[in-house]
Amino acid sequence: MRRFFYYFGWTMVIGIIIYIGAKYQFLLKQEYMKNYEALSFVLFSSIYPIGIGMLLKLPKLINEIIENRQWTFNWAKFMGIGLPSLGVLSISILIFTPAGENIIPFVPEIMYSGNSTIQTIAGVVFGFILLDSVKK
Repeated sequence: MRRFFYYFGWTMVIGIIIYIGAKYQFLLKQEYMKNYEALSFVLFSSIYPIGIGMLLKLPKLINEIIENRQWTFNWAKFMGIGLPSLGVLSISILIFTPAGENIIPFVPEIMYSGNSTIQTIAGVVFGFILLDSVKK
């Protein structure tokens, strides 16, 4: 029963953080529509899913920390899953840099906006794999 409350508590905390983050993202999008300055909206839309992915792995990681064993890092998982997802996620940010003009022809149109489902999934996967690669 204690384990149930532990996971239920984490679910509530993650849900509240997702709600607050979504409200903030909506406010940033409104500002972006008014001022036509998309960088803050795109940065938040890229970094926020990474935090959510890390939050999803955090309860299990805390349980592993309590066990006090030798730490390792799974480089194969990180390089095979984490780096490609980080690459997909970083495309939306790179478009707003001076070098972005050179990569625009190679970027699919679906990835231009900062609120794309592809970028959100890539961010959650990267955040989760970042903490999941840390093993005991």
